[in-house]
Amino acid sequence: MKSTDRHKLKENEFAQTMARTREMVVQRQREITTIVVAIVAVIVAVGGYLTWRSSRDGKAQTLLASALAVAEAPVVAPPPPAPGSPPPVQQPGTYRTDRERLEAAVPRLQQAADAYPNSDSGITARYRLAASLAELGRFAEAEQRYQEVLQKTGAKNVYHDTARLGIGEAQLAQGKNDAAVATFKEMSADSASSLPVDGILMQLGRAATAAGKKDEAKSAYTRIVQEFPQSLYAVEAKDKLARM
Repeated sequence: MKSTDRHKLKENEFAQTMARTREMVVQRQREITTIVVAIVAVIVAVGGYLTWRSSRDGKAQTLLASALAVAEAPVVAPPPPAPGSPPPVQQPGTYRTDRERLEAAVPRLQQAADAYPNSDSGITARYRLAASLAELGRFAEAEQRYQEVLQKTGAKNVYHDTARLGIGEAQLAQGKNDAAVATFKEMSADSASSLPVDGILMQLGRAATAAGKKDEAKSAYTRIVQEFPQSLYAVEAKDKLARM
């Protein structure tokens, strides 16, 4: 083969190699572009979600703080007016009685709970709302709000077990004694509960007594005496057993 022919052959091979290389580069560029676009889209979506969540949490916290400012405001009873004088003006940001403060806090807590119901601040507001309703003697409403907290929280949430306790106490206050017994009995058997078992057993004993279930009450009080002899409830449990 002549040197010129060999040279032309090498040129053709080089050209073909370059053509294949360019084709591969173009194909890879498309793949890389597609991947980059997908990554950018994910980043934008995640960034948008985080921005929205941060904004939502900020608004929820503001509402909760406003409600708690009322719920925890000072109670200052004004002095009695001097004879012939008008009643003294209540100091701004204070309330005459605990009940007056609770009644003012309830709608604020309701608003904070409903505006962002699944946020941490919304759940806190709902729990505080339930507790406030219970203090006002509105036990049916309190039970419902506690149920809602229970539904919105997992077992590891700080309000989960305390909401269960609130449900049982609201049931007992309404005279729903059998329901209260079932609630406290379930809680006393829950080894994962964060609440002291002796306190739950005490409530179970009281609920069982109110329901006329003497054997269940006796069993609950006996467990306190035997399993928790150092408990603050041990003396009361012994007294309950002696009376039985």
